[in-house]
Amino acid sequence: MDRNEPLVSIITPCYNGEKHIHRLLDSILQQTYKNIEFIFVNDGSIDSTEQVVLSYKDKFQECGIDFKYISKENGGQASALNAGLKIFKGDYLTWPDSDDWLTEDAIEKKVKFLEANREYGFCISKLTLKNEKMENVGVYWREKQENDNYFFDLIMLKNAYFAPIGNLVRREIFISAIPSKQIYESRAGQNWQMLLPISYCSSIGYLDEVLGYILVRDDSHSRRQKTKDELLQTTYEHEDCLKNTIMYVAPVEMEKYLESVEITYRRWRLAIAMTYRDKVLFSEIFNELKERNKLNFRDKLLYYRINNNFINFVFTILGKFVRTVKK
Repeated sequence: MDRNEPLVSIITPCYNGEKHIHRLLDSILQQTYKNIEFIFVNDGSIDSTEQVVLSYKDKFQECGIDFKYISKENGGQASALNAGLKIFKGDYLTWPDSDDWLTEDAIEKKVKFLEANREYGFCISKLTLKNEKMENVGVYWREKQENDNYFFDLIMLKNAYFAPIGNLVRREIFISAIPSKQIYESRAGQNWQMLLPISYCSSIGYLDEVLGYILVRDDSHSRRQKTKDELLQTTYEHEDCLKNTIMYVAPVEMEKYLESVEITYRRWRLAIAMTYRDKVLFSEIFNELKERNKLNFRDKLLYYRINNNFINFVFTILGKFVRTVKK
């Protein structure tokens, strides 16, 4: 191992990861790049996560990887990540989820890329989606745009790239973007709080090759059928997280971005009201958009659908027909 190489810090927050964490741990051990600091934050797990992770302690030591284990009360991913951000020492930083994993050359290639391309503050790579049978089920990637605006795309969920395992960021850029080394703690997650400040103050580099894997879990919270109230609560949590992060990142341009967020999430809730045929909620949100002069054609179309059963029936049949044709 060459200690003169840049140190890479890997911080992984985890809650109840006993079934899947071994893949990430093994992939870190197998890295061709060895100057690594691995910080694992156990976010109050009630399964055997601690036993599984600590069983790797000697293996990390044998590889020369600096292993740090933090155990804390459950507070969510952002809270757990903050515990690791307080102490990381690396020249580069990545924060993979506990159920994803890296190709063996992932760290080496990202470090080489950023060392050779100093104009970029961070980089992302292509990722392969895997199901629990380890079958390939897709590719996760963000296509670079002609007038690339990663910051705004993250806000608008347009061509957005959130996968933590795909990112590597320079320490100086992270510190410049988030001097406190602490992000806004929200149950909605941690990626907006990390990526928005970084993308606002630096440019992004693209490695158009697969350097990691995302596990698409059958039992994941995001795949479970949710109630109307749960879906609405998710929108409020996301909106709160996003608005608080924007206010931290771009106070001068805050009003422009905040309005975009508010309209986007009202439309999300309008769609939920339509799905569950909640006319009271739909009317409330529709009138808010109308008062702000932000109604678009789709909003008006949904209005006619929810208030006219025949029109809704026609569009439902058309929708089924289009889906059948596409198959």
